[in-house]
Amino acid sequence: MRCAIPLRGGDGPLASAISVGGRRIGNRFAIHPMEGWDGDPDGRPTDLTRRRWRRFGASGAKLIWGGEAVAVRRDGRANPNQLFVNPEADTAAGLADLRRQVLEGHASVGGVADDLVIGLQLTHSGRFARPDDHGPRPMIAHGHPLLARKFGLAPDHPLLTDDELAAIGDDFINAAVLAQRAGFDFVDVKCCHGYLLHELLAAHTRPGRYGGSFENRTRLFRDIVAGVRVACPDLMIGVRLSATDLIPFEPADPGGTGRPMEYAGSYRYGFGVDEGDPRRADLAEPLRLLTLLESLGIPLVNITLGSPYYCPHVQRPAAYPPSDGYLPPEDPLAGVILHLRTVRTLKAAHPGLVIVGSGYSYLQEYLPHVAEAEVDAGHVDLVGLGRMVLSYPDLPHHVLTGRPLEHGRLCRTFSDCTTAPRHGLVSGCYPLDPAYKQRPEAVELKVIKKKRRVAATEAGSR
Repeated sequence: MRCAIPLRGGDGPLASAISVGGRRIGNRFAIHPMEGWDGDPDGRPTDLTRRRWRRFGASGAKLIWGGEAVAVRRDGRANPNQLFVNPEADTAAGLADLRRQVLEGHASVGGVADDLVIGLQLTHSGRFARPDDHGPRPMIAHGHPLLARKFGLAPDHPLLTDDELAAIGDDFINAAVLAQRAGFDFVDVKCCHGYLLHELLAAHTRPGRYGGSFENRTRLFRDIVAGVRVACPDLMIGVRLSATDLIPFEPADPGGTGRPMEYAGSYRYGFGVDEGDPRRADLAEPLRLLTLLESLGIPLVNITLGSPYYCPHVQRPAAYPPSDGYLPPEDPLAGVILHLRTVRTLKAAHPGLVIVGSGYSYLQEYLPHVAEAEVDAGHVDLVGLGRMVLSYPDLPHHVLTGRPLEHGRLCRTFSDCTTAPRHGLVSGCYPLDPAYKQRPEAVELKVIKKKRRVAATEAGSR
């Protein structure tokens, strides 16, 4: 079904500019960081990486949020092909090349650079580090009994020491210097999806200077920001934040519907979570964190929810789960609404922040209409797109220039872009992007999915 209500397009709120940190963003579309698991072994971009960034630029969106997560050191990668800051390679040159791809892609659709803002997302994967082909190498900030059980981690797995965390903070600062050298307008000090700085926000049970109190749990983040300010005083800082992560979920049976993992007592392992009922959000601390961001002069925040590792239906509402996921325990529209309502609450409390919203791709044909309404009402400043730009990167350009949507290119949330890298393949839209349809990985992916379906069917018949 297609919406009969006409869009205002180039004359509407999505086409309006907004200022942040002394920079002008020319419209209200943002492109989320989208990793391709396709860097080379030394952490440098490949042709696939460059193609993706060029398409980000050709999208017509005026805020490119981070391009993709770049690990600040080798052991902080989430996969063996993630881009990372490599002292033995010219990382700045590779990053500058990616920024150039965005600019050239943007120029190809008539875009100018004066109101285009490009950032680089900096990360350390922490608990979800997998820097090589030898399996996970988790580096954890606090003990989490449910995640330990879910991912087979020993209860006595060592925590990162305070000195080790401080050293990782120095790596974030060094990476920001490289980002500035490569020409980026801002860096995103990533605090989302269960990675290290987000995990620290939930380190209620950690002893020492980085755990327990809110002040301690935000200490490493604050130290990083202070260090970047000294090293790169003209570089803007943004934060992608999981405003809530909820209790981990698991399938009720192989291939089955997701359910919250069993847990008794007060739940002290999450951020933005109701300790008495961790299936529910509690925005008291996220609101406090936004107050902290404002006090630190951080003007730009990208709000997301959950984690792709343990509550993907919250993080990325989808009709079809990835191969290692579970069937959604609720209508995915409920997840979209949670995203919208969370951002509305945060924006209303912090109108001075420029806030990017997430969770729109599942809306498909209705995405531009909801986006236009949310921006027009002042509920959100910019609408962020992730999976949608893998299948239909020029959707923002089409909306803003009044072209009809190309419905055959809309992301249908098949989750192949997640299933593929879960099995060591490059990430892309295999169902809808012709370049990925023709890759040999497309055949391999079909075999993987068929095996998973057969295994799930056999398990369900026992």
